Amino acid sequence: MKRISTALLTVGAMVAIDQAIKIGVEQALDYHERIDLLPFFALFLTHNPGIAFSMLSGWGAGPLIALSLAVTAFVSWLWVSSPADRIVAHFGFALIIGGAIGNLIDRTLYGYVIDYFLFHTPGWSFAIFNLADAAITVGAGLVIVDEVLLWRSTRKAD
Repeated sequence: MKRISTALLTVGAMVAIDQAIKIGVEQALDYHERIDLLPFFALFLTHNPGIAFSMLSGWGAGPLIALSLAVTAFVSWLWVSSPADRIVAHFGFALIIGGAIGNLIDRTLYGYVIDYFLFHTPGWSFAIFNLADAAITVGAGLVIVDEVLLWRSTRKAD
């Protein structure tokens, strides 16, 4: 039971923080306004009608909502199916699901995802993203790290 409540708390916290930041950024910044926080990092409000790097932006909100639901269901199944001692992977799954739900809320309410983090130099900029995107990326990284650690431990045991 503790495992489930911790997982739900992680997912809920991720969604709540993500949505609170998006609301704050929408209220504080004009569309495409840039506020430099560091020489290489800024807040920059934009709307992404697609998924990562604006891929599939021509699909429209409906199919992307369905895709998000399918991915969330699949990751949830992986999470429930994995052994309880895979704590790193479980935390990764929670971050992925929380981030996916955060972006799903945007896509359902507005038809696009609110993005606002921008890493840049004078001649280059990275894709604009949000906290939910970062959670999905970190979560996926944790799942991969957990898989590598499991693979290494079973390899040593053999």
